[in-house]
Amino acid sequence: MVLAQAGAELKATLRHGEQLLLTMVIPILLLAGFSVAPLIDVPGTRVDFLTPGIIALAVMSTAFTGQAIATGFERRYGVLRRLGATPLSRSGLLLAKTVAVLAVEVLQVAAIVVVAFLLGWRPAGSPLGAAALILLGTAAFSGLGLLMAGILRAEATLAGANLVYLILLGCGGVVFSVEKLPASVQPIVELLPITALTDGLRAVLRDGSAPPIACVAVLLAWAALTLILAARTFRWE
Repeated sequence: MVLAQAGAELKATLRHGEQLLLTMVIPILLLAGFSVAPLIDVPGTRVDFLTPGIIALAVMSTAFTGQAIATGFERRYGVLRRLGATPLSRSGLLLAKTVAVLAVEVLQVAAIVVVAFLLGWRPAGSPLGAAALILLGTAAFSGLGLLMAGILRAEATLAGANLVYLILLGCGGVVFSVEKLPASVQPIVELLPITALTDGLRAVLRDGSAPPIACVAVLLAWAALTLILAARTFRWE
């Protein structure tokens, strides 16, 4: 049942052009634009700095923003109420949505990697370490998106998810280094899931190190907290 629902979720996602724009086109445009144009000052090459952050942005856009908005409107239009009448459990639905998100992320990461290679990117670290961080980031952002969609109305979810997306894009170290922020703000920003995922991927793919323990701990904490709260508060109607 979970796999069947995950397949249906994946098909629904791929049919929506606006979600594909958010999850595929925007990250690739940011990668290409900031890599080619001398708009940022970073250590090393721009594409080496940007690619891990753009991968993290793609994970956030799919697992959090796109999923929160889609789930919120599924409740509004009665889709979730119909699913609630089936043998599929609430936890099964959440798991199916997360599996569908992972499938979309495979396509996203593949497209971003191809563009990055064309721009001269050469990763230095372990793909397995990066994959582990992406899985943790997906769990954290999925939990946050489903939590928001489970307790807010569709319109509030739409506005809130887009606002959070823009805030995290601006201050999460995706395009601009967190070190450029005021020193008093940096400790708070480093506890955000987007910052942990970006810094972790950057450490693995640019610096060739193992996933930093601090980044893994932040992502694990966000995943555990948000998924538990989402499972307890998620409503079919």
